[in-house]
Amino acid sequence: MATKKVLVAGGAGFLGSHLCRSLLDDGMEVVCVDNLGSGRQENVADIQDHANFRFLEDDIRKSSNLPIVDEIYHLASRASPADFTEFPVRIALTNTEGTRHLLEHAVDCDARILYASTSEVYGDPEVHPQPESYNGNVNIRGERGCYDESKRFGETLTVAFEKRYDLDVRTARIFNTYGPRMRPNDGRVIPTFITQAIQGEDLTIYGDGSQTRSFCYVQDMIAGLRSLMETDGLQGEAVNIGIENEVTIGALAEMVLKECDTESEIVYQPLPQDDPQRRRPDISKARRLLDWEPEVSLETGLRRTFEHFRSHEHGIVNQDPSTRP
Repeated sequence: MATKKVLVAGGAGFLGSHLCRSLLDDGMEVVCVDNLGSGRQENVADIQDHANFRFLEDDIRKSSNLPIVDEIYHLASRASPADFTEFPVRIALTNTEGTRHLLEHAVDCDARILYASTSEVYGDPEVHPQPESYNGNVNIRGERGCYDESKRFGETLTVAFEKRYDLDVRTARIFNTYGPRMRPNDGRVIPTFITQAIQGEDLTIYGDGSQTRSFCYVQDMIAGLRSLMETDGLQGEAVNIGIENEVTIGALAEMVLKECDTESEIVYQPLPQDDPQRRRPDISKARRLLDWEPEVSLETGLRRTFEHFRSHEHGIVNQDPSTRP
């Protein structure tokens, strides 16, 4: 039986690097495509010499030299709010032009493709929790619009290609995810809190800390993405992938302080524009179609993530915390 060949766009990023390892562990041939804008070579350094792994430094916005593959995971895009003001054009084009290129390549290869959309398509939601049927509340002219609206348009492209070319495309709406290999300066709340705590700095909460998020550990997220890709009969489907356990940012900060055993305190800054007040997925569709739901608790995931960041801080390379019980 021929080895399945998989292209992972954005494969040197946080999620992409975990996905590459998961696929390699199951004997697949993996081509990692990344322009190293937010991805990091060090994220895939330990698999660089794997017989079934190939790293291709390229930009999906303009690439015309992609290999023939059986499956494509489109995870390419800066996703940190810290990047939205510095790289808005690059982000918008990655999720539009880049998505078009990968969809066209999937048509040429007759490959199945998974498009990584985001919970940001729901904006600051007026429906809670958010089901896939909810069309969202997005400010297209706000600071987050370059990401939120380009991801929405990327979904529109997937629908158009599925209808026009009968392309087997699936869309994952990814909710807040965390774990090892996030950039310390990523700008998202968990790596920011952990980095501040390790360095003995005060933890910065934007707003009063009452806003909520639902944090899914990366190991569970990868399992959900792979299940969505590998389950037959889901052509054209959009599915929320995330965890339903909702926590306030204030409570999260307290959990990090407790885990890190630090003298750091909590300070408050004004809430950024369009920052959602509540974010929690309805994952009933994922349970029904994928027989999937998260297993790792926030307490366990934070401990693993903290161990990784602390080891990285001191230049120690330890066993990947995601493999621990």
